[in-house]
Amino acid sequence: MTHFAETLSALVAIVTVWLSIELFQHLRALRKVPIRVHVNGTRGKSSVTRLIASGLRAGGRRVVAKTTGTLARVILPNERELAVYRPQGANVREQIRIVRFAAVHRADILVVECMALQPILQWLSERAFVRATHGVITNARPDHLDVMGPRGEDVAKALCGMMPRSAVCFTAERDHLATLQMAAADRKSRLVQLHDDSENETNEGADESGSDERVAAVTEEELDAFRWFEHRENIDLALRVCTSLGVARQTALQGMQQGQPDPGALTFDEIDFFGRHITFVNAFAANDPISSHQIWELCADRRPNARKICVFNCRVDRADRSRQLGQSLPSWSPADHVVTVGSGTVFFSRAAASSGYDVSHLVNVEGYDARATFERLIELCGERTLIVGLGNIGGLGLDLTRIFRNRSTRFLRAMEPA
Repeated sequence: MTHFAETLSALVAIVTVWLSIELFQHLRALRKVPIRVHVNGTRGKSSVTRLIASGLRAGGRRVVAKTTGTLARVILPNERELAVYRPQGANVREQIRIVRFAAVHRADILVVECMALQPILQWLSERAFVRATHGVITNARPDHLDVMGPRGEDVAKALCGMMPRSAVCFTAERDHLATLQMAAADRKSRLVQLHDDSENETNEGADESGSDERVAAVTEEELDAFRWFEHRENIDLALRVCTSLGVARQTALQGMQQGQPDPGALTFDEIDFFGRHITFVNAFAANDPISSHQIWELCADRRPNARKICVFNCRVDRADRSRQLGQSLPSWSPADHVVTVGSGTVFFSRAAASSGYDVSHLVNVEGYDARATFERLIELCGERTLIVGLGNIGGLGLDLTRIFRNRSTRFLRAMEPA
């Protein structure tokens, strides 16, 4: 055997031993956290993760949660939040650290948001790192089509990569339910569909931890008790998970109402700025065409007599998302101005133009920082103006939201009629 072959064999042996030690330590940490809730989906992952954690915490459970959305955060059992340290950027391997972190803090429940996009990484995150006892797939909408597409059905299939094995999975998805049922049957798990009158048991050997008790939908009065706007579907889904884990509905709901929203949560601010009355809607986290269109129509309908400005925060590394939003724009209720900010705005503008949109309404401020963007928006405002931010919450979206929030004279839980 040559010296090179001997060295290679030694390296292989060292790596094998190291991986064996890593696996042993991770499996030991998993055993110390008996209940693990893995949350995935196109929209609402971070919000649902926080809602579930708050509801379970109100029921006396010791919970560690981790979100990956607008700002990656670990939430301790005492509700203190810590930033996730990422010296080399986001990597699914950080789920290993989170599991160990939960074990060190003696959590009996870990609620963790799936951070993977690539289908193979979604599978790896679940099967190798989290091994959930309870899964959640909020919905499957057309987003990240460059990675999970090209069709909406392909997105649903990709999300099913994290379908847990021999467990229970909750979902509010309607359009691609058959795909989720197929994946649940393959993994011998039980799929609980929020909008169905009967639960879908896909295999007799599936985990029976989900309660069969029906959970009443959230009422308008209960929605009004939230300090921020939260989608009814997210709350209903989180309540279903909490009750399945033994927390009474009312207890869990009160915990959710007292919790902290994700920085990307949909918010509404009223601003009086030198004679201009502005309603600013932070919907930057709504970045797929369906959600964005729904929010825009809701806001435009509530402010029929206001000047309407739609702000799209683009990212050059999310060109496919910009194209989808641009292509859908002609079908929306018209805006007085559509302002494109961020980077790679050309993908949005070209898609809108090729779809028949009147580009004379487009105002491009790519390269402007948040303060300069704010000043440009003020120039476009009338006496009464609605500004809705869409596209991406990261970077300029979050900074612009903070500028408007700092000038807010009134924070609204929901969009009130004019």
